[in-house]
Parts: sequence; structure tokens; C-alpha cells
Amino acid sequence: MARVLVVGGYGVFGSKLCDLLVRDGHDVIVAGRNAGKAKALATQLGCTAARIDTSGDLTPITQLAPDVLVDAAGPFHSYGDDPYRLVQFCLESAVHYLDLSDDAPFSTGVTALDDLAIAKGCFAISGASSVPGLSSAVVNALSNDMDRIDVIESAILPGNRAPRGYSVIASILNQMGRPMRLWRGGAWREAPTWSSRRTYDLDAGTRRAARMISVPDLTLFPAAFGARSVLFRAGLELPVMNAGLRLFGALRRVGLVSANPFWVRAMQWMADRLEPLGTDRGGMIVDVTGTVRGDPIRRRWRLLVEEGDGPFIPTIAVRTLLRDFTRIAPGARACVAAFPLDQAEDAMQDLKVTTHRNEEIVQPLFQRALGPVWTDLDPVHQQSHWVFDFERLTGRASVERGKSWMARLLAAIFRFPKAGADVPVCVTKTTTTEGETWEREFAGRLFRSHLSIGTKTGHVFERFGPFRFELSLPVADGRMALEVTRGWVFGLPLPAILLPVSDSSEYVENGQFHFDVGMIAPLGGGLIVRYRGWLESDAPI
Repeated sequence: MARVLVVGGYGVFGSKLCDLLVRDGHDVIVAGRNAGKAKALATQLGCTAARIDTSGDLTPITQLAPDVLVDAAGPFHSYGDDPYRLVQFCLESAVHYLDLSDDAPFSTGVTALDDLAIAKGCFAISGASSVPGLSSAVVNALSNDMDRIDVIESAILPGNRAPRGYSVIASILNQMGRPMRLWRGGAWREAPTWSSRRTYDLDAGTRRAARMISVPDLTLFPAAFGARSVLFRAGLELPVMNAGLRLFGALRRVGLVSANPFWVRAMQWMADRLEPLGTDRGGMIVDVTGTVRGDPIRRRWRLLVEEGDGPFIPTIAVRTLLRDFTRIAPGARACVAAFPLDQAEDAMQDLKVTTHRNEEIVQPLFQRALGPVWTDLDPVHQQSHWVFDFERLTGRASVERGKSWMARLLAAIFRFPKAGADVPVCVTKTTTTEGETWEREFAGRLFRSHLSIGTKTGHVFERFGPFRFELSLPVADGRMALEVTRGWVFGLPLPAILLPVSDSSEYVENGQFHFDVGMIAPLGGGLIVRYRGWLESDAPI
């Protein structure tokens, strides 16, 4: 057992951590700037208390002689010009260090103290929380036999009755209205924070919406696991609170609000007023999509927590590490795959928590559509349609446009590219719940369509606004044609005589993916558009 000093020990998560550590038999010291609150909790738990202000004199830490100090205070993004002052003091005093940081720059930056930690024979591990501590243990377990990892996707979905401390709200508001950097399709991209809504099923009766937000996983997992995409979402139980965060982000972008203490307190006050409207059920989901012996699969780990035990989950990584802390190697690092998942699950046995794993076979849209014929395509051709999250292809093309009035009208409606030679092309493919969204950009001119699985093998649907077409995908001699077989507008079927004719195909030539797309207007309207060219991934595997 260890003598553990918990800074911020009477806070939302710190108090839960102190509770668990006392249960495990550790000698716990509840610490913080408010001596009264520290003493009250210590009396309740049967441990000791101390007053420590981490922005002031740190010598009381050495006087208390802890084996390990845990920083459960935060918010870690606001630690000022010397954010690692506490970490460095601990290491220089030969005290091990852990924290509950979910701030990516803070957790990744702690490696600057690695040499000092090794010299002192101590560890300094940042992010021993739900992310990246627990989430990385899950990813490590789910992917241990995968040949490659295409997508790591995680979500945290707390119940509305879970207490929300100042630090958590400050951390969230600090991100609203700002772009976030994430790894998608094998390259760093930029996306708006709190965007890309998706719903998750925690169990048969619990569905939650979530949106993308930045956590250390986005920075750490691409290199740690070699994933092609890493995504993270969070969601609040009440739609009105999710909408409130979106509104705050919009107002912040135009300078009407800021993530200062006033707004943090205001948002905390409003969240507290809404607390009775929700439940105490929450959870966490981690999906890993990849291949095992060449076959694509998706594995999911799902955690459901009930009866108000949700705030214990961010403390499980620290609890797990401290159960055998003498075996932790010296050094300063983020908490990535620092312990096996089964140890973390064992550390939740005394909580109202259930976990579940499942595995399913998954295939990209065109593999599902083509069925056995998929194997007739060249591997380069297959790779151009190997999309499990986001892929961007770039290349060059020549574009020809029809001259008739009908051709010009239809080209304008569908926003087809203008005529030109050696035109730069960028095609992005993003998975959706229905299939894929394709955005094609020719020299700055963008048009978009949405693809989904067809009603029979060898077919897909493609939608352009109110227009929807069914395409047949015959494959012969390594070429895949795209032939229009049926069409609808505003849901009403189009007569065959009004269908455009597609003279289009995809193929591989000299190891490079090529496309030749020609659209001919109905009723003798002649060529609408034809564009030919090549594409390659902007981030090859």
C-alpha cells in the first residue's frame, strides 16, 4: 500500500478517488486550498487532511512525505506559464506523480521531464483518467491481434445527474468555438469542435447523441497504435444542454462570450438547475475497426454505469496503477496502455458498472455492394474504396462540357465541373450511418453526393439533393462500370426516358487508379459532362 496525497481531493473526481483509495487500504491524504473541505471529507472517509495551494509554497508536500501525489484539481489547460511546476517539484523530491488530466497539450508535454524522472527513479504519468488512461487500455485489448487499425472511435456519455465540477466545465468551454486538430485518413486534418453528431446505444433502452471534442487520445493514439483515423466524441444526456454548448461555441466565434470564470460559473449554475431532468445512467464506448488476417472487423467495448457511480470512472486508471505502483517504470509520459484492461475492469467490481465486448464483420460500402465480384478488382482499385471513416484522394483530370441548353442546365443543377485540361481534383469520402458522402472538387468547384447500399448485389444508390439514382456496377476485365438503372426526384420515380445515360467506369492502369465519367442527357440532349483522370491517396498506407 502507498501513502497517497490527492490534491483537489475534495472535488468531484478527487473525492471519488479518495473513497476508492481508502477502500483499497492506502494511507490517503485529502488536500487542497480549502482546509475545511479537506478536513470534512477526510473525517467522513477516515483518513487525514492537509491544506496545499499548488500555486504557492509546495514545501508542505515534502513534509507530508507521500509516496505518490495525484493531481485531481485542474483545469489543466489553465496552469499558466509554468504548467509542470508541481510535477517537477514532485520529481525533485523523489515523489511519484499521477494526474487526471484530459487536456492533450498538458498530457503530451509532460515528457519534457522524462530525464529528470528517470534520474530520480520516479514516474510522472499524466492522463490517468477515462482518457487516455482507460480508453488506451481498451484499444490495446481490442486491437492486440489486428494486422492494421483503420479507425479508433471513442465516446463518453455521462448521465445528467452526474455532478459537474468547475474544472470539467472550464475544460469543455475552453474548446467551444475553436477548431480542433485530428488524425483522419492517415493525415492531420482540422474540424470544428462539437461537430459531426452521432448517436450511440449504451444499451437497448439508452441512446445518446455525441459530438467531436478534443482529448489526448487524438494526439497520442495515431503513433501509439498506428491507426489511420482517431475520433472522440462526448455527449450530454439532455438535448438542450448539447444545444447550449453549440450556441456557446457560435457566440464565442464572433466574440460575444469567452471561456472566462464568469461564463464557467454561469454554465455550471444552469447545468445544476437542469440536473433533476436527467438520469444517473451513463457510459463509455470504444470501437476499433481493423483487419485480422486481412478480414475487416469491428470490435466494441461498452461500459454502462448506473446509480450515480459515473464520477468514479475517471479515477479507475489511478486506482488500477496504485494497486501495484512499485512495478511502474520510471519516466515521465502520458498514460497510454499503462495497464491491462482486465485489471481496470477488476478495479470497477465494487461499482454499479457492467462492461460488454462484441465483434462484427464489417466491409466498406463498395465491397458490400459488389459481393464476391469485389475480389476481381485490382488491389489499388479496392484501396480507393476502402473507407471506414474518411479518405482524401487527389489527382488531375480533363473536363469536357456539353453545349446544348439541356446539358448546361443539368450541369448547373448538379454543379458539375467546368471544362478544362489538367484540372486539379480532390475527392473526399466520409462514412455516414447510411453509407458514404463524396465531395468532388475540381479547381475549387465543389459538388457533393451521398451513396448508400443498393437493393441487390452489384448496385448502389447515389443522391444529389432531391435526385436519387440507382447505379449498376458490372465488373469485367478489371474495370467497374457505373450504369444508371433507375431514378427518382423528390421521391417520385422518373420514367426511363428521362433518365440520364452514364458512360462511366473506373480502372487501374500502370498501378494507378483512373476514372472516366461521362453523363449524357435524356431526350437527345447530348453530353452533359465528361471528366477523365487519375487519383491517389493524399496519405498512402
